[in-house]
Amino acid sequence: MAKDVPTDAPYLRIDQVAARTGLTKRTLRYYEEIGLLAPPARTDGNYRLYSPADVARLERVRELKEALGLTLAEINEMIQTEEERDDIRAAFRATHDPAARQAQLERAEAITRQQIELVERKLHTLASTRDALRERLARYSALRTELAAETSS
Repeated sequence: MAKDVPTDAPYLRIDQVAARTGLTKRTLRYYEEIGLLAPPARTDGNYRLYSPADVARLERVRELKEALGLTLAEINEMIQTEEERDDIRAAFRATHDPAARQAQLERAEAITRQQIELVERKLHTLASTRDALRERLARYSALRTELAAETSS
């Protein structure tokens, strides 16, 4: 093992992470390349080793991509704001200064509103697509009824 990797940590190799997350090894390497995932630790033999935090991040990426249809840039933004909110939470707990806590709350609220706006845009797009598909089904039904009337006359 490489010196920077604790031997007691439950690190996983790339094939194990791919199996666990449902992502391909190529996708994992690409996410690392574009900065969506920090470069993982490596063994002395240069094999990638992923921490539990890396795996959790990858599962969050997959969830945001599949559930909301976010682009990789949007996913990166969403995850970065989640991490920033975690930092704000820690700073909030570390101080008892009301003014500092108020500023942290305001920043956390702004971040959350930004995330809600993104989700709302995606939901609007999904709802519009669903409505268009329902209209198409209604047209098919109407055409089917017309065809049935033509064939019975």
